[in-house]
Amino acid sequence: MKVSDLIKRDHKGLRTIIPEATIKEVVERLVEYNIGALPVCEEDNGLLVGIISERDILRFCAGEQLGEIEAVEVREVMTTDLIVGGLDDEVESVMQAMTRHRIRHLPIVEESELIGIISIGDVVKAQLDASSVENRFLRNYLST
Repeated sequence: MKVSDLIKRDHKGLRTIIPEATIKEVVERLVEYNIGALPVCEEDNGLLVGIISERDILRFCAGEQLGEIEAVEVREVMTTDLIVGGLDDEVESVMQAMTRHRIRHLPIVEESELIGIISIGDVVKAQLDASSVENRFLRNYLST
């Protein structure tokens, strides 16, 4: 199965945030949409410049005073050393990359344009679904 299959099936509208937004705004959006990370894109051209996750926010809070989240911009906290996937990537290879780099969210780009984001939960669900289908076919084959 390819990432393109996963994006088509689970893509519910891409949510992003700009580097000038505050950490408080990020937290509000993460809670509102029940998600764990937001791609960070430039407002004028939509260029992907980073990602901000719950983990980034926790690192910030562990090192700073909590009252500052209303004043701190995303650009100061976001991860900029991005690992990204493509539509033609196999789900298994994406899962390996996410595990190796210990990341839970992977932006998907095509020709340097952000087209989606997948979570490790999306990948695990896809693998479980594929295993269930394979098991059903094998049981049917054995019972005939």
